[in-house]
Amino acid sequence: MNETKSMTSQPLFMTTQPLRQRDKPQLRGNQEKPMATTKTSRTNRSIASLNLPKQVPGLINLANSIVQSMTGNATFPTPEPPIATLSAALTDLETAEAAALARTRGAVATRNTKRATLITLLEQLKAYVQKVADANVDQGATAIQSAGLALKKTPVRPKRVFAATPGDVSGSVKLVTDAAGKRASYEWQTSIDGGKTWVPAASTLQAKTTIIGLTPGATVTFRYRAVTKTGEGDWSQPLALIIK
Repeated sequence: MNETKSMTSQPLFMTTQPLRQRDKPQLRGNQEKPMATTKTSRTNRSIASLNLPKQVPGLINLANSIVQSMTGNATFPTPEPPIATLSAALTDLETAEAAALARTRGAVATRNTKRATLITLLEQLKAYVQKVADANVDQGATAIQSAGLALKKTPVRPKRVFAATPGDVSGSVKLVTDAAGKRASYEWQTSIDGGKTWVPAASTLQAKTTIIGLTPGATVTFRYRAVTKTGEGDWSQPLALIIK
């Protein structure tokens, strides 16, 4: 009786065991291999910054600008602390600064206390503005600037490339992406129904893997995510490839 070998429907992680001579498939030589690529774009989180001046007059000017920007600002309906509280602290500092300039006895210590109080309130307000900005990342920068705060410069991260090419063995695919950093690992998944359901492949410590056991002629979708010391990243944009 002739036995018919069936190809497994589940993708397998490539092993390092060599094939016997009679089992080696015919390679495609120097033929150009099709490749599917995608770039995973990420919206950077906008970070609010106070850029506090060291001198009291500069701090007063900054606080005045923030109070004006926050007053009636529909993006920030419930400021924390309330703008009235911030305005009162600002007035106290202005009064204390005038007394210090007039060399009133004990005025410098009072001014320093009022300065510390105002800075604490400004830091609290910055945290509130950041919370609102984080709730809508796409509009975060606009929201922060509308509050009279500065934007902290963040490094521009290039888009991460994710590519899939046919492997050297029929029914295999090579996946590769950019490294996510030191001590990162990578989780890979495949789908044969256009991304409705996903099957995990073996995780790797390198930003590449080879998956075998796929059905030639089928369209398979792939995705990955990086896992770093900060936790699991988002799944990449899926990409599809016709298996050779």
